[in-house]
Amino acid sequence: MTRRVQQKVSHSMDQSKAVIGNNSELDGGCLNLPAISEVDWTRLPADTAIQIFSYLSCRDRASLSSTCRAYRLLGSSPCLWSSLDLRPYKFDTSAAESLSSRCTNLQALWFRGALSADAMIILQARRLREINVEFCGELTDAIFSAIVARHEMLEILHFGLDVCDRISSDAIKTVAYCCPKLRRLWLAGVREVNGDAINALAKHCRQLVEVGFIDSGCVDEAALENLSSVRYLSIAGARNLNWSSAAIAWSKLTSLVGLDTSRTNINLSSVMRLLSSSRNLKVLIALNCPVFEAEADTSMMYDQKGKVVLSLISEIVKGVASLFSDTTEINNGAFQNWRKLKVRDRISDEIVSWIEWVLSHSLMRISKKNPKECDDFWLRQGATLLLSLMESSQQEVQERAAYAVATFVVIDDQNAMVDCQRAEAILRHGGVQLLLDLARSCPEGLQSSVAKAIANLSVDSKVAKAVAENSLPTWQGQRTDWPQKRLREDYGIFLWEKIISLSSYALYQERAAGALANLAADDKCSLEVARAGGVHALVMLARSFMFEGVQEQAARALANLAAHGDSNSNNADVGLETGALEALVQLTFSKHEGVRQEAAGALWNLSFDDRNREAIAAADGVEALVALVRSCSSSSQGLQERAAGALWGLSLSEANSIAIGREGGVAPLITLAQSAVVDVHETAAGALWNLAFNPGNALCIVEDGGVQALIHLCSSSLSKMARFMAALALAYIVDGRMEDIASIGSSLEGTSESENLDVIRRMALKHIEDFVLGTSESENLDVLRRMALKHIEDFVRSFSDPQTFATALVSAVPTSLAQITEGARIPEAAHLRCSGAEIGRFVSMLRNPSSILKACAAFALLQFTMPGGRHSMHHTNLLQNVGAPRVLQSTSAAAIAPVEAKIFAKIVLRNLEHHQNQHVEASI
Repeated sequence: MTRRVQQKVSHSMDQSKAVIGNNSELDGGCLNLPAISEVDWTRLPADTAIQIFSYLSCRDRASLSSTCRAYRLLGSSPCLWSSLDLRPYKFDTSAAESLSSRCTNLQALWFRGALSADAMIILQARRLREINVEFCGELTDAIFSAIVARHEMLEILHFGLDVCDRISSDAIKTVAYCCPKLRRLWLAGVREVNGDAINALAKHCRQLVEVGFIDSGCVDEAALENLSSVRYLSIAGARNLNWSSAAIAWSKLTSLVGLDTSRTNINLSSVMRLLSSSRNLKVLIALNCPVFEAEADTSMMYDQKGKVVLSLISEIVKGVASLFSDTTEINNGAFQNWRKLKVRDRISDEIVSWIEWVLSHSLMRISKKNPKECDDFWLRQGATLLLSLMESSQQEVQERAAYAVATFVVIDDQNAMVDCQRAEAILRHGGVQLLLDLARSCPEGLQSSVAKAIANLSVDSKVAKAVAENSLPTWQGQRTDWPQKRLREDYGIFLWEKIISLSSYALYQERAAGALANLAADDKCSLEVARAGGVHALVMLARSFMFEGVQEQAARALANLAAHGDSNSNNADVGLETGALEALVQLTFSKHEGVRQEAAGALWNLSFDDRNREAIAAADGVEALVALVRSCSSSSQGLQERAAGALWGLSLSEANSIAIGREGGVAPLITLAQSAVVDVHETAAGALWNLAFNPGNALCIVEDGGVQALIHLCSSSLSKMARFMAALALAYIVDGRMEDIASIGSSLEGTSESENLDVIRRMALKHIEDFVLGTSESENLDVLRRMALKHIEDFVRSFSDPQTFATALVSAVPTSLAQITEGARIPEAAHLRCSGAEIGRFVSMLRNPSSILKACAAFALLQFTMPGGRHSMHHTNLLQNVGAPRVLQSTSAAAIAPVEAKIFAKIVLRNLEHHQNQHVEASI
């Protein structure tokens, strides 16, 4: 029974853990391409080399100092360090010290978190004009004030994406006093912006053009009237605003051109007051404003006498287009059309750039909350709007739009479910190709968001296939052995450029590997991932990288590649890849539960291949998985299911089954068999069924209380499959083999056969005595046996209709037998594969004196020979080899056999005849 593992989609934009420094790995960004030995790279003209270096990440530019003196000098050129994006890295004080000598001319800086904020002061970048900070929730007034006090030339200060609730109005006043050249201020989540802070900005920052107080708890709306130089104001998500007062005050802002009130409780009257009273206001954005949307008339929303209102209920594209062209000729590409205009004025450029910025931010925020009332918006215009924003010239806009695409398609994070209509809306409007093009761009932040989008969208099979098909070859002429088919090309680019060549960027690796995992869930796509070198790349990630997110996604991708055993050879191929099985076994010891879960899932899928099964055992997989099952009783349901499933797969081998029992695997499986979760107790029941075939394991099941657990499953589970396997395990326990001296004599060294039997009986009877007090040993045995047989009988009879069976017994009409067959079918049982010894055991049960075991054996053989079953022909051949037809005929004709045994035996005979006829026809 194979599984395909979908992405557990994360809504968080996690920090990467790669570290910048002179000692960073130097080959992390190099493609494994043939060396061009005839070129002496150190002799390139300086301007040419610097141009090449400009395409490198800051980490790789920093690493140049470790190569040679010439590169150290070139790599320190000021033009290479005018801007610095530290978001993909762990940026601490030691990293700052290693970079400080290069940052004397640094003008723009991006980083994440309070730790990085503390470290950035060490850079000594006195000429900084722009600072962009993300995830600064721990940032305090002291650190914030220290940053701005050291950089008096600042023009842009942007602290966004999450809350800055430790920053107060006092810190904002520090900005006003220290940064007189400030043109743009954007703060998110500040708990209060009082009048003193706003007035300080108005007095000292006379060049302030754009202000954003996003998701603030309290803003003095009246004081904002004093920001006379401000052309663009955003108070999106602000709470506790008095809209009557705000509308009056802001109408007096004579320079105000754009106002963003998204995600607030603004009402229609306030909107109309602002539109009618504000002299220069051109754009009012009110996305996801429930009060306004409930009151507004959709027919009048996009153009009010040259003043545009953009909301979820208006046609945003037409509204934007009306600013610079004739709306009658505009389609869904308003931003694209604006970018293509040959003649554009500075004011329009400024307005549309601000609209892109604000829309991308608001749509990202809305996508994270994903309110139900936005469902229609996303399908009607939201998807195309996001794609348009991804083509912006502003990198931050592109990143947010890509992140919103990654987020808005997710409808169930825990179960990795996406809205197929939304995903396919992105596909329908060319989003896959656009994302793939952006994946090849240089900025790492954009690459990360794009990879997340591709990963999440690829949960939808149609999108996954499109990812494979929507790319043109780019490697021709660079590797003679590279596949040339378009279907494979994207995988090659994705694997080598994005996973291997960016091997030190953990955040990107995690998302790229996640995308491959989702693609591999599709049968055809999984083949192309494997052919493009995906198995090797993913095994390398699983073996070589210590980042938990990367390990988890690599293991999940390998699990999905191995999940198509019925239709391709990937399962075997993964097992043949050097180090693959050993790496997955080691990952089961990870401290991170997600890594353990995905590694166990991969081993479960791989264990369905005979060679893999034995190779996993040879790599100490039995010991590792028993330890995992033993330790996961309080872990997640997913880990419990996959750990038990992996042991189920390994236990298909009798040698492995004995090893699992010897390692103590029976008791923890019994614990999992008592889980209330169907998926967990079903896999545990499968493992116990396989283990019970061995008499020694069967005895352990009895001793550890497994009979009670199996009886409960047999009678109470909501899964027919779990009930079926529990019944078979009980049948193995009570059919007499448990006392077979020959089967377990080797485990009791130094005693005679009769002594062995005595030991077995005493051990079994001791457990039964604890279970049924007050009766003799022989009575205990009888009670246990009767309980097990009673529940086996009840299970088999649950598939029996007395009237239909009576009719079939008398006339054996094909239609009656067909009706019984369909009623008895357990679809999942078609995936079960029995060995020759197991089939022989069921045939022996047909001869057992117990009428219940006869019926159980006939029912089991019916499941294993069902027409259309994956292993039906295999089981048919085994039955022929042990002479089963004669035993089945005897059972179906026996006068004293139970009616279920007779009818099921007749159906098995018909199944055998059907498969034999199919075989003859195929040979002809």
